[in-house]
Amino acid sequence: MMATEGPVLFALFDEAGKFLTGRVLSEAESSLQVELESGKRVKVKAANVLLKFDKPAPASLMAGAQALAPQIDLDLAWEFAPEDEFGFADLAADYFQHPATLEQQAAALLRLSEAPHYFRRAGKGRYKKAPADILQQALAAIEKKKQVQAQIDAWAAELAAGSCPEPIRQQLYKILFKPDKNAPEYKAVVHAARETHLAPLALLQKAGAISNAYQFHWQRFLFEHFPKGTGFPDLQAPPVADELPLAAVQAFSVDDSSTTEIDDALSVQGLGSGEVTLGIHIAAPALAIQPGSPIDEVARQRLSTVYMPGHKVTMLPDAVVQTYTLEAGGPRPALSLYLTFNEADLTLLRHESRIEQVPITHNLRHDQLDQAITAEWLQDPAAEPGAPLPDEFVALRPELAFLYRLALTCKARREAVRGKPETFTRPDYTFKLEGMQGDEPHGDETVIIGTRSRGAPLDLMVAEAMILANSTWGQLLADSGVPGIYRSQASLAPGVKVRMGAKALPHAGIGVKCYAWSTSPLRRYTDLVNQWQIIACVRHGATAALAAPFKPKDTTLFAVISAFDAAYTAYNQFQSGMERYWTLRYLQQHGITELTATVIKDNLVRADTLPLVFSVLGAEGLQRGAHVQVRLGQIDTISLEVSGTVLARLDAAPDTLDEETEDELELATSLTIAVDVDEAADTDTPTAPPSAATPAD
Repeated sequence: MMATEGPVLFALFDEAGKFLTGRVLSEAESSLQVELESGKRVKVKAANVLLKFDKPAPASLMAGAQALAPQIDLDLAWEFAPEDEFGFADLAADYFQHPATLEQQAAALLRLSEAPHYFRRAGKGRYKKAPADILQQALAAIEKKKQVQAQIDAWAAELAAGSCPEPIRQQLYKILFKPDKNAPEYKAVVHAARETHLAPLALLQKAGAISNAYQFHWQRFLFEHFPKGTGFPDLQAPPVADELPLAAVQAFSVDDSSTTEIDDALSVQGLGSGEVTLGIHIAAPALAIQPGSPIDEVARQRLSTVYMPGHKVTMLPDAVVQTYTLEAGGPRPALSLYLTFNEADLTLLRHESRIEQVPITHNLRHDQLDQAITAEWLQDPAAEPGAPLPDEFVALRPELAFLYRLALTCKARREAVRGKPETFTRPDYTFKLEGMQGDEPHGDETVIIGTRSRGAPLDLMVAEAMILANSTWGQLLADSGVPGIYRSQASLAPGVKVRMGAKALPHAGIGVKCYAWSTSPLRRYTDLVNQWQIIACVRHGATAALAAPFKPKDTTLFAVISAFDAAYTAYNQFQSGMERYWTLRYLQQHGITELTATVIKDNLVRADTLPLVFSVLGAEGLQRGAHVQVRLGQIDTISLEVSGTVLARLDAAPDTLDEETEDELELATSLTIAVDVDEAADTDTPTAPPSAATPAD
């Protein structure tokens, strides 16, 4: 520390790593009272004082030092510095002159303190130069950082100018949805978004990073849920090893034409005898696939088939599915539930479960038969089919008529338990893509949106059969002390959701004591797990709890429930998003600028003839259920948004609305693009394509 002659007026000191100057008011043995330029008075430890001086004024000294400091060549200073620890004044004397001026000493102090890669601190005003190898590493890192920053600036400039650099294009989904916030690509987007005052998604759109809206949604989904792609490893489907008895039935399935995973089939025996037996036959992959096997590992990872218009990602490889699917043409391994009813009043008399080979004679298809197999044809012997029907299907009329009568009765009984009827009045919408090249859509296909009435005879009879199976087998598991995966709903009160768990609890929405998904083991992992448990009950009876793969309070079972719930929700949201995409494309392809809609909540309306919920202006004060004419605004197929303006009120509001409205609202309002560039500006209704997978299944 430099000593001065005459009275000491000023001091330069270190305050928590910052260099400050001020006028000395008083000085004691271990401390000083100093008045800063701002007028603030501080107490400074004597050990922290680095320079005492009477002139020049502190502001003048620091201004001169700050101007001189950058002129000190750090490489040269490092060469001059001694190997041992030294003070800043010592370096100033060696670098400039001896003795160094106050300004030179202060400049050396500032330069040393801002170059920790050259000189590390060894105390107040004391330093030691870095070893040569450490210095070279530090300098290389600094140079690399400069280059990276230059690259960030260049990329940001390109983005702002409307062009997307290829490295950013390649990292698009990671940047938007799961960013590494230290990555230069991410930083470039953030910087450009701030400079242009655009949201990151809008910025990237404008820069041409997103050229195909469909591929944007599809690739985003793959990035989040199938980062390694949708292909399967080479897996061989094991055969069913057991010799199974042949069932004395002729069973048929009911699905949509696009269905390849045929999980369920039905049979009817004993018509006209006073007791009729309904057979519900479920594909039985659990007879061959074992927990922990390679195929099980794949199924547990995917958890469910993913559906979307024109495409699907199956839970199991196609070769495995084809091994166990209930395709017509011969006997198939199945887990069967036989329920015997009094033919007159349809009272359930008894039921039993069997593991067997079931002959499958027909695979009926909804889309081909719904117009022909009508309620009138099934209930009135004199009625004709609604459309021409092949003789082989006409021959099934007695069985179909019984199944439809049973379905209506079961539905009425469930509604009595629910306390109110089910009010699903709107149709299910179907999507067909024309002009597809290859196995997957590209987004520019022509979309045809059709309808299938919910509650059509074929739909209803399969729905009620699946409810019978899922509730009966759920109770079998509970009675046997074997854990299963259940869906429950405590009440029909608003906001009470369907939950998944391992306890057999009532499902108020369906109107049953318990409900365990068990009828789709080829496309839902929960059903495969429950099938393993049910098979243990059928084979082992009273000792099933010991033989079942999953025991009570099994942590693996709880892990499956949690993972499935999350995956199934994500898959459903994706399907709904893709259906919304194709609905918006339908509007564009047909040049639709106006449509009629129904007010469902606040400023939200539901289109009358399309599966579309959207916000409108001008609905303020309109009653829920009001019918309106709406002019559509701009359509954005990236954000999946379209808005509208109410043109006219068409009629009065109805007294009641479809009970799905609240769930539909929740899903519709969740279809947003949640971008994670934050530094810049359930019912049991299935989401599979309309098929025999019904509201209960």
